[in-house]
Amino acid sequence: MLELFNHALRLKADPSRVVVRPFHIAWQSDGTGPSRSERLVREVLDMSPGEARQQLEIVLKDFEARHWQTRRVFMTRYDEIEGMLGLDGSQIGDEKRQLIGAYFCHEYSYAAAALMNPSAVPHYDQSGMPKGSLRILMSLRAVGEGHISSVAFREGIITSKNQLTLAPEPPFATAADSHEDEDHIPEGPVTVYRHRDSTLSGTVIFPITRAQSNGLEDLRICHFHHDDGSEEWIGTYTAYNGSQIQSELLMTRDWREFQLVPMTGSAARNKGMALFPRKVGGKYMMLGRQDGENIFLHSSDTITHWEGGEKLLTPHYPWELVQMGNCGPPIETEAGWLVLTHGVGAMRKYSIGAALLDLDDPSKVIGRTKDPILAAADQDREGYVPNVVYTCGAIRHGDKLFIPYGVADSSVAFAFVPIKSLLDQMR
Repeated sequence: MLELFNHALRLKADPSRVVVRPFHIAWQSDGTGPSRSERLVREVLDMSPGEARQQLEIVLKDFEARHWQTRRVFMTRYDEIEGMLGLDGSQIGDEKRQLIGAYFCHEYSYAAAALMNPSAVPHYDQSGMPKGSLRILMSLRAVGEGHISSVAFREGIITSKNQLTLAPEPPFATAADSHEDEDHIPEGPVTVYRHRDSTLSGTVIFPITRAQSNGLEDLRICHFHHDDGSEEWIGTYTAYNGSQIQSELLMTRDWREFQLVPMTGSAARNKGMALFPRKVGGKYMMLGRQDGENIFLHSSDTITHWEGGEKLLTPHYPWELVQMGNCGPPIETEAGWLVLTHGVGAMRKYSIGAALLDLDDPSKVIGRTKDPILAAADQDREGYVPNVVYTCGAIRHGDKLFIPYGVADSSVAFAFVPIKSLLDQMR
C-alpha cells in the first residue's frame, strides 16, 4: 500500500492580498479636446494647495496602511506619466504630484477568486539549514478580478520528518516591473524585475505582453543545470490572451530579474509543457500534451524552439481514460526519471499518478502507477472547479517527494510520499 502523509496546512484564496497597479486611462485626445488623462491632470493642477493637500490626505487615510511606501508609489507613478502628458514636474509641488499619481493607480486583488496549481523547487539560498531540512520556493497561480491569472511566490522549509513551515507573507505585496513605456505594449521577450525591497513571498508577476493579457497560467519550475556547470531556474507556463494560448518560458538566475520568453514551433502552441532539469543525450527534453489527450516527449537543440514529438504515455487505467498530462518537470532519481501525471476519469474527476522513464533514454517507460496516488475525495472535492487535484511540480528531498497540489482550483494542499513506496506501486 502506498505511504502518503497529508500535511494539515492549506493555502486559500485571499481577497485581502492586494497590490497597487497602474490604472490605464485614455492618453490620446480624439482631436475635439483634451484627453481624459489631460482633463484629469488639469483638474488637479487647478486645485488650490490646501484643496490638493486635503484630497491627498483622504487618499492616504484610505490606502497608506494597506500598501508599502504608498507615497513613493504615487510619486513613481507620476514620473511614469509625466513625459506622456508633457508635464513639467519642477513646476508642480510634491502633494499635487502624489495626488496625480494616485488618480492613475488602483488596487488589484490578485488572489481573490482562486489560488491553485503550485510548483516547487529548492530555494537558491540554503544557508543555515540544519541536516534534514531544505529551504523551498513555490510558485502559485493566483486568479483575481476578470479571471486574470498571475504568478505569486511563497518561501518555506521542509524537513525529512514531513514538516512544512512557510515564511510569513509580508503585509504588502508588490508587482514586478517591466520598465516598459506606458503607451507601448511589448511583444515577444520581455524582462520584469522584482522590487529591490520586496521579498519573493511578496512579489507577483502579472501579464505584460498582448499574448499574456488574460493570464500567466500554471508555471512549472525546474532547477536547470547547464552543460557548463551554471545553474538557472526555468519554468514553462501558458500565456493566454482570451482566445489563443502559447507556451512561454520564465527564466531567472538570481530571482530578481525574470525573462519571459515565448517559445516557437508547433509543439509550443499547446498547454502543459514541462522541461527536464538538464539535457539528456545532448538535447533539451520536454514533456507536452500536443493532442490534448496523451503525454508526448520532445527534444530540441534550442530551449526556445520545439517541434514534433513522440507519443510517450496514453490513457490506460479507468481514472485517466478521458485524458492525461504531466504534473511538472521530471524528477531525477537513481531508478529513472520520475514523472508525476494527471488523469481525468468519469465525471471529469482529476487524479495524480506517476510514471518512471529511463534515465538515458526517456522514451522508454519503465513503469507507471495502476492507481492514483492522490485523488479528489471528501473535502477536496468542493471548490471553484469541483473534483480536481493538480500539481505543477514536486521536489525530491532525500528519500521522499514533497508534493504541493491544488484542490478544486480553490486552495493548495501538501503531501509527502516516500519514493520507494511510490516505485513499488508501479508495474
